[in-house]
Amino acid sequence: MPRMQSVESSCVAAAGYERGSEEVHVEFVDGDTYAYAPVPHVIWRAFQAADSKGRFVNAVLKPNFPYRRV
Repeated sequence: MPRMQSVESSCVAAAGYERGSEEVHVEFVDGDTYAYAPVPHVIWRAFQAADSKGRFVNAVLKPNFPYRRV
């Protein structure tokens, strides 16, 4: 699992990116953590810059990248 960074969001508590596997790990405020992959680094940077992390997860990560609960 990558090093997780806290984020300001009402539904996302923390997130991290693992370059080798191109996995984005998202920890939600309820404690569930999901890994999305393969996510290009440019998409990770867009997630970091997004005003709403939750909206980004729902609009970009969930519909475009396979994910699993970790």
